[in-house]
Amino acid sequence: MKTVLILSNHHLYTYNLRKEIIQRLIDSNYKVVIALPYGEKVELLKEMGCEFIDILVDRRGTNPISDFKLFLFYRKIIKQIKPDVVLTYTIKPNVYGGMACSMTKTPYITNVTGLGTSVQDNGLMQNVALQLYRIGLTQSSCILFQNNTNQMFFREKNIIKGETKLIPGSGVNLKLHKYEEYPVFDNEIRLLFIGRIMKAKGIEELLEAAMIVKRQHSNVQFDLIGSMEEDYEQEIQELEKEGIVKYYGQQTDVHSFIKNSHATVLPSYHEGLANVLLESASSGRPILASKVPGCIETFEDGITGFGFEVKNVDSLVAAINEFLNLSYPQKKEMGYKGRLKVEKEFDRELVIDTYLKEINRVTSASKESYK
Repeated sequence: MKTVLILSNHHLYTYNLRKEIIQRLIDSNYKVVIALPYGEKVELLKEMGCEFIDILVDRRGTNPISDFKLFLFYRKIIKQIKPDVVLTYTIKPNVYGGMACSMTKTPYITNVTGLGTSVQDNGLMQNVALQLYRIGLTQSSCILFQNNTNQMFFREKNIIKGETKLIPGSGVNLKLHKYEEYPVFDNEIRLLFIGRIMKAKGIEELLEAAMIVKRQHSNVQFDLIGSMEEDYEQEIQELEKEGIVKYYGQQTDVHSFIKNSHATVLPSYHEGLANVLLESASSGRPILASKVPGCIETFEDGITGFGFEVKNVDSLVAAINEFLNLSYPQKKEMGYKGRLKVEKEFDRELVIDTYLKEINRVTSASKESYK
C-alpha cells in the first residue's frame, strides 16, 4: 500500500477543501497520513480513515526558532513514515515541508494557495519569504498554482524551474454547495462577508463602505462571519450597536448564511483563488469582489457580479450601489449565471483528477528511480 502524507496548517480548511481528494485516495487504496494542528475537524478526517499527527504550526509567526523546529519535526516524521509522496499546502508547509522532503529525497507536490502578506508586501520580509520559497520548492515534483498571476510572479522571481500546473483553486463540491433559489427580499437585502476579520481581507474598507451604504439604504444588512483579530473587536462591537453590521463569529455551516444572502462581498487585497466566492457563486449568489488575482477569476464583471478597485472605498461603494440598483430578476439572473460558470470551470472533480494524475506520475517515477 502506498502512503501519502499531507502537510497543512489548519483542520477546518483541510477538511472543507481537501476531504474529497483524501476520500478518493483512501478509496484508491492509499494510506493517508495528515500532519497539522489538532482541531475538531480532525475527528472527521480520522473517521474517513486518515492517520493523524498533531503538530504546532504558527501560521503567521515569524520566529525563526519556531520555524526551524517545524522543519525538524517535518524531517522526523517523513523519515519515520517514509511516504511515497507528500502533499503540501500553504506557505509554511510548502517551505519547511519542501525542505524536509528535499533532504530526505522524498517526492512532494506543492500547492501554492496564495502569495500571503509576507510575499505581497515589498521589503525585507518579501525578500526573506521569496528566498525560503526558492529553497523549499526547488525539488518539488510539481507545483500547483491557483491563479496565473501567482504562477507568473514565481517565474519572474526565479523561484520555480520545473513542472507547474494551473488548477481552479480548490474547486467546489457542486453537490454540497448546490444552487439555492434566490431569497425573497422581504424588505431587507443581506450582503455577506465570509473571511477572517483582518486588514488583508479588506475589512477596513468594508466597514467604512457599510457606514456609507447604510446612510443611503437603511434596508441593507451587512453580515460578517469568520474569526476576528483582536484589533477589530471594539470597532465591530460599536458598529453592531449602531446597526451597521451583524457579526456571527466563525461558523461551521457557511452554506446556510450564503443561502440567506443576496450577494457575497470580498474586498480582499490578495487571494490564491477565493473559495468563499466560488462557493457563493455555486449557490447562485452574485459576487462583489476586489479586482485582484484570486478574485477576478471567480466572476464576470457585470454578468455574474461586480468588481471594484482594491483598497478603494469609493469604488467598493459604487459596486454595491450598482448591485442594489438592479431589479430583483436581474439579481437572480446574475446569481444563476454565476452557478453556470462554476459548473463549467470550477468543479472540484477537475482538481481531484489533476492530483491523482500527478500522484500516480510521481510515485511511478520514484519507483522506477529505485530500481
